[in-house]
Amino acid sequence: MNPKVKSQKKQNIRYRIRRKVTGTATQPRLAIFRSNAEIYAQLIDDTKGQTLCAASSLDKDIAAQKGTKSEKSKLVGAAIARKSTELGIQTVSFDRGGNLYYGRVKAVADGAREGGLKF
Repeated sequence: MNPKVKSQKKQNIRYRIRRKVTGTATQPRLAIFRSNAEIYAQLIDDTKGQTLCAASSLDKDIAAQKGTKSEKSKLVGAAIARKSTELGIQTVSFDRGGNLYYGRVKAVADGAREGGLKF
């Protein structure tokens, strides 16, 4: 498949998701970005255009852990849940960022749910 066509399809999926999923101060958007090697998660208040907190597999405590990328993704979900409870946030809107809800994206969601977040 042509790389330009593939990236354009993924961008269209992102736009379709973003039309439906928005974040507020009380219920921010949990946005996931997945690269080939790492995974990033952040809570975003779309009304102010502000990132409330973020976690990634590059954080020192997570990067020091041994394990697969899926296991580290679950740790990222737990870290973002821990940071959000410190801010007093219990509910979020999940934005999978154009990726399928499978594998590492699902692992982040599971880790966040186990950490106490409600989607």
